[in-house]
Amino acid sequence: MTTSFSITFDYLCPFARNAAEGVVAGMRDGRDWYPQFTPFSLSQVHVDEGDADVWDRPLGAPGSSGVRALCWGLSVQELYPDRFFDYHLASFAARHDEGNDVNDPTVLANVAASVDLDADAIATYVDGGAPLLALAQAHTEAVKRWSVFGVPTFIQGDEAVFARLMERGRADDVQQVVDMLTWSRLNEFKRTVVPR
Repeated sequence: MTTSFSITFDYLCPFARNAAEGVVAGMRDGRDWYPQFTPFSLSQVHVDEGDADVWDRPLGAPGSSGVRALCWGLSVQELYPDRFFDYHLASFAARHDEGNDVNDPTVLANVAASVDLDADAIATYVDGGAPLLALAQAHTEAVKRWSVFGVPTFIQGDEAVFARLMERGRADDVQQVVDMLTWSRLNEFKRTVVPR
């Protein structure tokens, strides 16, 4: 039976990266999952009341870190869905392995080129505004419907769970989270200390 779920992401977060790599590893290993990667802006979470939302600011404006990268990711989902996993993981690597600024359009163009995508087509689509609108809608729905506050949050039906996976690329860890999503009698399970 196919398991459908959504998972929120922001390229700024290393835990979102761990989970994304686990989901992609599982898909490439033949897991019967149907995942939907859903953008969620960590910068928007930190917007002060009365200030403009990150999607109402120009891309790259102060206080909107990560928004341009999310728009590029959404554009790849729309324009090149069969190549999204490659782009998604390369974007996380650019941020967390290479220490690049994913607010920089040149960095994002290089990420696209590294997985053989047309960076100019992606930039044009981003400039058209549809990805920013999609980000606003996805983020707002996540907050209003599931009370999402961070990434990665796994969502299935009416259930949503924020889960920080400590290791990268572990499909078995993702499976554990997905299996527990519908266990609604458990409200919180938080380690007081993470053994290392």
